[in-house]
Amino acid sequence: METASENVFNEKANEVFGINSKDAILSKSYLLIAFAALFIGGTLGLLQGLNRAGLLELPSWFSYYQVLTAHGLLLVLVLTAFFTVGYFYAVLSHTLGSLLPKVRKLAWTGFGLKMIGFVLAVVPILMNEATVLYTFYPPMAAHPVFYIGLVFIVLGVWMCAFGAFIQVANWRKLNKGKHVPILAYFATGVFVLLFFGSIPVTIEVLMIIPWAIGWVETINVMLARTLFWAFGHTLVNIWYLTAVSAWYVVVPKVIGGRRFSDTLTRVVIMLLVIMNIPGGFHHQIIDPGITEHVKFLHVFMSLAIGFPSLMTAYAMFSVFEKTAKKKGGKGVVSWFKKLPWGDVRFLAPMIAMIAFIPGGAGGIVQSTNQLNQVVHNTMWVVGHFHLTVGTSVVLTFFGISYWLVPYLSKRVLTPKMNKLGVIQTLIWTVGMALMAVAMHWVGLLGSPRRTSYTTYFDNATALSWDPYLMFLAVGGTLLMIGVILQVYAVVHLMFFAPKGETEFPIAEVEENAAKTPYWTENWGRVIVIMLVVIAIGYVIPLIEIIGNAPPGSPPYKTW
Repeated sequence: METASENVFNEKANEVFGINSKDAILSKSYLLIAFAALFIGGTLGLLQGLNRAGLLELPSWFSYYQVLTAHGLLLVLVLTAFFTVGYFYAVLSHTLGSLLPKVRKLAWTGFGLKMIGFVLAVVPILMNEATVLYTFYPPMAAHPVFYIGLVFIVLGVWMCAFGAFIQVANWRKLNKGKHVPILAYFATGVFVLLFFGSIPVTIEVLMIIPWAIGWVETINVMLARTLFWAFGHTLVNIWYLTAVSAWYVVVPKVIGGRRFSDTLTRVVIMLLVIMNIPGGFHHQIIDPGITEHVKFLHVFMSLAIGFPSLMTAYAMFSVFEKTAKKKGGKGVVSWFKKLPWGDVRFLAPMIAMIAFIPGGAGGIVQSTNQLNQVVHNTMWVVGHFHLTVGTSVVLTFFGISYWLVPYLSKRVLTPKMNKLGVIQTLIWTVGMALMAVAMHWVGLLGSPRRTSYTTYFDNATALSWDPYLMFLAVGGTLLMIGVILQVYAVVHLMFFAPKGETEFPIAEVEENAAKTPYWTENWGRVIVIMLVVIAIGYVIPLIEIIGNAPPGSPPYKTW
């Protein structure tokens, strides 16, 4: 156990010299896997987009649905999970002093478990034995090894969560009465959600394994779907909270400003943690077997999470306006010109924030019963998460990488590489805009999701989708160019950029800011309230789903 003096020394050393070299290797390893997944998953996404537009016929040995399953797994799980852990472990090392040896060991254990898990999950997909898509809904059944891989992934996530909790608890023990630094506070919220949010999907997978092996004849399909979305919806907001951490804390520093109220920031984190998991039922809003009153309850719970998002929007644009006007910006809108649009560290997350406005509005549509009837299981839904995840989250991750990777590698972001980053960001934005708008529009025209290209025997309605699907293919091509540029930038910044010291940008709070109340540090209370809210949302529906369960379904292989 480190002494208080050693802890203080480590914090000061990190501020002056950068991150501990062992911690840097850990975070860089996570980031390398994340961007490798981006490259492979992006390539599969291009194949998928070209096939969906009718421009490419995939070989029989690698079907559209295999591509779709691998694309979802690599980008939705591998990219986001590895980036989130790599980023927040760098945060913990920088803001709380070097990682404790046992914390570093837990993180490496988690890394190994997740790598084993992803290999076990991907191999059956490549062998066409797990073409069950990212959601892996029963009664479609993959090879048991696929689900065993998912168990390893969850165990890896838990190792990383426990490591983060130990690091924060150690800091609090040595710094009694002090507030946990804001980015470490964000990390705490993210790992709380990762741990509790992954419990339902773990229960689901442990139900599926004996069923997939053949030890159990049938499975409760509705229960499995419900457990999946208790995790799936939370996962979306884990990415969102990770992106928000950079919006609140890093972006103000990059533009030369100060961050908004520390109290508001911590309250937003608490609200996102408390209200998150029960939102999952809005993904099942047209599912049979769930009573109407439960659906109404969950519509309210899903919409409630919009309040911390609106608080974030107000906070961020207040910071932008205040900072720009200090630099001479004038007028109601023209002060925007004073923001550093040529700095990729600002441009990428700023476009991400702007994209979240229509993305969040689309989420409200899908949370509302009547509107959901129109768009459910259409390409609209795919367009929605390409806006929220593919733009708001991923572009923020890209923006973070342009300072985090040089910081970890003791290198610098050169003007030339910054320019490349700006170009990459613009290409990504145009590509994603073309793809997302086309998906939303063709979804409103009735084009289904999760299907390969078909004209339904030259049906006139299906043929009318083709022009919009062509935009999808063009957008996918631009996105692949963006993927190549981004992966090149990360590799260059990690291994080849000029040596030097890069700042870990953390904005200070505004001058004369009100003191943050210490009750915001009571995570025990937050977790208890979160569990109560989860119980309100899930106990009665789960009792009904289990108690009134039909005979269940045997496994099916539909590919």
